Amino acid sequence: MRKELTGVFAPIATPFDENEEIAYGHLRENLTKWARTKLAGVVVLGSNGEFVLLDSYEKERLIEFVRENFPREKQVIAGTGCESTRETIRLTKRAAELGADAALVLNPSYYKGSMTDAALRKFFFDVADASPIPILIYNMPRSTGINLSADLVISLSAHPNIVGIKDSGANIVQISEIIAGAREDFAVFAGSGSFLLVTVLMGGVGGTLAVANVLPDHCADIVSLAQAGRIQEARELQLKILPINAAVTTRWGVAGLKAALDMVGYYGGPPRRPILPLGEKARAELRAMLEKLGVLAR
Repeated sequence: MRKELTGVFAPIATPFDENEEIAYGHLRENLTKWARTKLAGVVVLGSNGEFVLLDSYEKERLIEFVRENFPREKQVIAGTGCESTRETIRLTKRAAELGADAALVLNPSYYKGSMTDAALRKFFFDVADASPIPILIYNMPRSTGINLSADLVISLSAHPNIVGIKDSGANIVQISEIIAGAREDFAVFAGSGSFLLVTVLMGGVGGTLAVANVLPDHCADIVSLAQAGRIQEARELQLKILPINAAVTTRWGVAGLKAALDMVGYYGGPPRRPILPLGEKARAELRAMLEKLGVLAR
């Protein structure tokens, strides 16, 4: 039976040790802590998981490990987008075998000039046709250089196995158009904490948010408060998380996210090269922001 996708998901960081090997012990500890929060689930192999820096064995082992070490009542979504349709289908099928509840599929982007709406429509339809698990589209124009238009996403929503989208494009007009035009049960997730509240108010079902690694309950409360009609409380909480959200996304990216995780009681550790760790000046600024919010680990 297909589980409903709704609520807040954390696209989790992949922890590395000082030798850049995956630190599975620290990952297990992080998962145990996230399991105690209000998160609906986690995304493994998302942008914040440094998925483009992992080899195929590491990707499969991470999916398997996360599913084995995270409660069954909470969902695990696996990022399976690759540059070829063939490899995307292979990894998506493997993710299903390893227990993933759904796949988050980033569009191909290296051959940008060839990635027309027709090519992308066929890519997503081919993957959805072959996938044993539901597909979520991942629109991430900041990284791919390609924006999946509202018209394209609405046409993709006609496929019964394409069940929603994580939209990180930060264009609330486009997100609203998708909500208005897609099929009624198509799940629209904010791809950043910066526009979580407005997405939910327009009819979105939640968010898949980097900041949810660090502030999972704050993010989940924004959604639940908005859905309960307690808009002013949701608005106040949304405004509070904006500085941290920017710190772990547009300002300092993965390095900022991992530093923040270390500061709030999770294990962040170093990013994998070529990403550099956060410098001391930025770390001090980040620590001050987290202290102001009252979430520093004691």
